[in-house]
Order: sequence, then C-alpha cells, then structure tokens
Amino acid sequence: MPVTTNPFVEMLWAVLIACLWVAWLALLFVVIGDIFRRRDLSGRVKTAWSVVAILLPFLGVFAYMATQKDGMTERKLARAAAKELEKAEFLRDIGAITQVEFDAVKRKPPTTRLA
Repeated sequence: MPVTTNPFVEMLWAVLIACLWVAWLALLFVVIGDIFRRRDLSGRVKTAWSVVAILLPFLGVFAYMATQKDGMTERKLARAAAKELEKAEFLRDIGAITQVEFDAVKRKPPTTRLA
C-alpha cells in the first residue's frame, strides 16, 4: 500500500518551519546585538555570552534573556529616547519646533516619550 502525502499539509509545515526559523534568527540577532551594545560588560564577558549563544543556541539565548530581561528593556528605552531627543534637536535646529517644544520633549521621561 503506497503512502500518500498531502502537498498542502507539506507546504504548511514548510511555511511554519520557515517562519519559526526566521523568528529564531531575529531573536538571536537581538540578543547578540544587545550583548555587543552593552558598555558595562568587558570584552571577555561579551565573548563568553556570544559563544554560549552561538554554540548552545536555545540555552544561551534563553538564559541571557532570563537573566538580562530588565537591562535589555532599559537599554532599548534609553536608545529610543536618545534617538527621539536627537530628532527633536534636529527639528529645533531647522526651525520646525520652538525651544519651548524642545524643552517639553527633553523633560518627558523616556517611557512617556515613546508612547
């Protein structure tokens, strides 16, 4: 009796696996990017985290995210706030916003600037 396969189901599995692969790579790049952007880690610690994340991918990435989750969020918010402040500075310099509006942006806490 021949084994029959459904091409549609095979295609769905292929798409699911491809999406999971892309999501995994995105997560890996986020973690490695965060490791190398950190200024509070020495080169050796960055290398160690990178080696663990690459050689033991699931364990390394999930361990980093579990132990550094608050720091990752704070660093991301700080980068976004600095970018927004830089944008507001540019707008002030070209005259699109006033100094008062710029000062209002500067006084806002980083979490409300992003909202």
